[in-house]
Amino acid sequence: MDKFRLLFQHFQSSSESVMNGICLLLAAVTVKLYSSFDFNCPCLARYNALYGLGLLFTPPLALFFCGLLANRQSVVMVEEWRRPAGHRRKDPGIIRYMCSSVLQRALAAPLVWILLALLDGKCFVCAFSSSVDPEKFLDLANMTPSQVQLFLAKVPCKEDELVRNSPARKAVSRYLRCLSQAIGWSTTLLLIILAFLARCLRPCFDQTVFLQRRYWSNYVDLEQKLFDETCCEHARDFAHRCVLHFFASMQSEMRARGLRRDRVGEGAEPPEMPEPPEGLEGGSGKAHLRAVSSQEQVDHLLSAWYSSKPPLDLAASSPGLWGLGLSHRAPTGAPSTKLSPHTDV
Repeated sequence: MDKFRLLFQHFQSSSESVMNGICLLLAAVTVKLYSSFDFNCPCLARYNALYGLGLLFTPPLALFFCGLLANRQSVVMVEEWRRPAGHRRKDPGIIRYMCSSVLQRALAAPLVWILLALLDGKCFVCAFSSSVDPEKFLDLANMTPSQVQLFLAKVPCKEDELVRNSPARKAVSRYLRCLSQAIGWSTTLLLIILAFLARCLRPCFDQTVFLQRRYWSNYVDLEQKLFDETCCEHARDFAHRCVLHFFASMQSEMRARGLRRDRVGEGAEPPEMPEPPEGLEGGSGKAHLRAVSSQEQVDHLLSAWYSSKPPLDLAASSPGLWGLGLSHRAPTGAPSTKLSPHTDV
């Protein structure tokens, strides 16, 4: 259990770990889907190639789009590409790095499907059985061209009466299956060599640009995630203050109308409202959230965040840089001060 908890914390530590985990999960799902798929070639000269090639490339295309949808960085990359420049310049190198990272992870599951299909050989036999040269097989020399085409179209269907127990069918099927497996293993070897060269040759070159682009791509992702979390935190605090203000206003209105909770006439005043939790009621850590206290200010802040991201220079940035017109000073009241019925939310 502790090992599982440590593994889960590792995947939560960074977006790259999460995306790598999703990539491995999609690859495992791909293997399971292919192993459970029921392959049925139509064994018709006009449809064999369409069915075989469609099964070879259509599911990988769907898995590719699933990989793009599951990868959060794909959305962050498009947002970074399309956002207005504002006070922060856009670096095309960062966008290219993010695009490369997204494509590498999205292509993992499709490549797994294609390699499995090539190593299995069924799709390849179905797609190219009608394209085999009849002169390579002596058993087909005594057939007419129309009979040869009909025979080759029936090669993937070993239970068909026309090709059942036929040595020529076994020879053609074995030939195409060997060719498919050769292509599959060659592609696998090529991908492994490319990954090995990229891994080993990278330290031989200057790592400055790579480290910079990797850092800032992670920064863009984390910045957007922290902004979303801060917005949720502010929304919870804002809703809490609005509810308290509503109850305080209703208490004043009931007092003005002479309503009492106890109508027997004990003369006791209604109990005071409980103090809100300290974490939601101010303090220097919440001053930047509590300064935004109206719908217009929130809308203006969100619009400014989209249209004019702050510059990546904390020494030069200031609250008035965006022109928000908001007060960022901490509230003068103590953190445990009760909310007045006339508080302006």
